[in-house]
Formats: sequence, C-alpha cells, structure tokens
Amino acid sequence: MTKRVLLVDDDRDIREALGQTLELADLEPTLAGSFVEAKDHMTRSFDGVIVSDIRMPGRDGFHLLDYVREADPELPVILLTGEADIPMAVRAMSAGAYDFLEKPCAPQDFVAVVLRAQMARRLVLENRRLKTELEAGDAASRMLVGRSKISEELRAAARAAARAGTEVLIMGEPGSGTPKMAEVIHLLSDAASRPFVKRAASSLDAEALAAAIAEAGAGTLYLDEITGLNPALQLTLLDRLEEGGVARVLAGTTRNLSDAMAAGQFNAELFYRLDLMRVRIASLRERPEDIPVLFEHYVSLACEQANLAKRDITADVTARLMAQDWPGNARALMNAAMRFALGLDDDEAQVAGGLSAQMAQVERSLLIAALQRHSGRVTDVAKDLKLPRKTFYDKLTKHGLRAEDYRPA
Repeated sequence: MTKRVLLVDDDRDIREALGQTLELADLEPTLAGSFVEAKDHMTRSFDGVIVSDIRMPGRDGFHLLDYVREADPELPVILLTGEADIPMAVRAMSAGAYDFLEKPCAPQDFVAVVLRAQMARRLVLENRRLKTELEAGDAASRMLVGRSKISEELRAAARAAARAGTEVLIMGEPGSGTPKMAEVIHLLSDAASRPFVKRAASSLDAEALAAAIAEAGAGTLYLDEITGLNPALQLTLLDRLEEGGVARVLAGTTRNLSDAMAAGQFNAELFYRLDLMRVRIASLRERPEDIPVLFEHYVSLACEQANLAKRDITADVTARLMAQDWPGNARALMNAAMRFALGLDDDEAQVAGGLSAQMAQVERSLLIAALQRHSGRVTDVAKDLKLPRKTFYDKLTKHGLRAEDYRPA
C-alpha cells in the first residue's frame, strides 16, 4: 500500500507544515522547493501522489501538471491555490488535475483529499500489475515450457501446490528440474515476495539446517535430494515442522521416496509430512512433443546470454533431437542447446542409421507418449494419433510395443 506523497511548494514554512501534517497521518512525504527539484520523482513508476502549489517562480504548477500528464496521465496531481488562483485551478482541473485545495486548508481536509488520490493511484497500479501478469503469464507459464497435455497438467499441478500452502514433495528423474519446479511453486504462492532458499540436503548439518530455516524466514525452503538428509536431521526437520512457525518446506528427490522409506532409509513420519502435496515432473521421453519447443527455448536463452545470433533449427536437427531418449532430461537438452548455439555440435551431427532410423525413433516416441496419455486405451490412442485401427496395430508391432503394457495394474 503506497503512502508516498511528493509535496512541491517554494514557501518553506508551508512546505514543512504540510509535510508534518502528512507525517502525522502516517504518510511518507518527500519535500521539494521547485519543479526542478521534484522532477526526477515524477515518473510512471512513482507509486504515490503529487501535491503542488500553482504559483512558483520559474516552472509553476501548470508546467508541473503538463509534465506529469506527459509522463503518466493517471498519476494524481493535487494543486494548492491561493484565493485569487481559484479560476486558474478550475482550468487546471479540466486539464487533468486530480483536485485542488485553497490555502490555507484544514489538515483533515488536506489529508482526506490526499488519501482519496492515493486510493485512485493504488487501483491504477494494481490494474497495471494484473495486466502485465496477464500478458506475460504467471510463473508457471513463463518457466514451465511445453505444449503437450502433460506440460499443461504440470503447470496446473504447480498452481495447485502453490495455493495449498502445505509442504510439497517434488519428484522427477535426474535432470528433470525439481529445483526449478520448487521456485515456480514459490513464485506462485503468497510467499512470492519473501525469501526463497535452496539447499542440498546432503550438505547440511544441524547448524546449517537451522541457518537455512532462519534465512528462509516466512518464505520457502527448498531441500534438494531430501534422501541425503541424515537420519538425525530428518527428526530435527520433522520436529521443526510439527512446531510450526517456520518456512514452508519443499523437498525434491530423484529417488522413489516410498522405497527409501520401506528400506528404512527415510523417516516414515517425515515422508508423510512432506507428501501432503506431490508434484511429479514427467520425463522428456513421456512427452516427446515438448522436445523441439524446449530446445528452441534453450537455444534462445543461450544465444541471448552469449550475445550470439540465433542459429536456424532445421527439421533434421529436430529429428535428431526426438530420436534420443534423453535420460538426462531437461538438463541434458539444455546442454545440447548450449553446444548448438555455440556451434559445437558438429560431432553429434550424425546419428547411427541415418534419417530413416531417426524418424522411426520419433514415431516410436510419439506412440509411447500417446499410450501413456491414454493409459493404453487403443481406441483413444488411435483417435489421438488420427490413425486407422489396423495401421495403429501395425505400428505397434513394428516398434515392439503392446498397449496392455501401459494400462494401470
């Protein structure tokens, strides 16, 4: 909530008296004796209102009003007038002034007008913020790139986890981006303006864990590879969570935490506490249609960071990308994009078997992805891929795939 007021008046006594009135009303005045002195504050990003005398030597209140209207027509300007200046003030109102007050004015009247102007300013800035967010998309839209149905579901899961406000367990294969998911959840949450602290669980001792919790404050603490937290610290973390009053904890893992718990390698109570909300990041082989989109995104970032002209991504490059299984997931794809942007990918230019083998692998990847999306339901998969039923079965046979292998147990 903005409390700032830029007060411009060449009369020092009036300026300081009005400044004290604003301070007593719990507002934050910035005092200036002239337009020149106030000019640098009058920008589109100024989150307050302006109060200015009309009659000032040099650049007067009308000049100030014209300047503000040029910088931001929605920045409120309240003009102070002497008795003889009221006709001028009326003309100023038609030129865009928010209001005017006759000097001397009662403190309560002065403060009331300023507070109304600040409310108007808050609404303007909030509308602009919402419009910017709408145009740019939220953190999930900006940071979780992909056009597949799985990617849409992943963005929805991140938003749901952010709204829940509970602990979250983030699961994914190596290189899938569990730390990035944790940051997205933080940015989507009510704690977005508070600290986001990341720590590798295996690097923590009791002192470091306490320091990380303290640093996160009322924000978010992300513990990467939570299975690396030693048993004693698992109990310590559980106790702190049960006590409450600590940062929200997000935990990431590339291991099956249920298996670790069953094997006695992870505290069961801590597992169930962290597993209040679960987000699983799908591997790239489960969503091959995202590979070209992600690669183009990573190439653009790499070229921007290295100040390079963007290289064309040909159909052959795309086919080679989709012909790979990407066990390193997003991290491996990002590394490949960096090499491509720098022109260091020549050694990777040929994939065994040539283009036909590459396209066959692409076809196989798309079949697997569709089978996974539809849980092995043949009719739905064939419809999704726009294939006649016989052609679909022929392709399954060609690639050694069975629909029943993708049905729930």
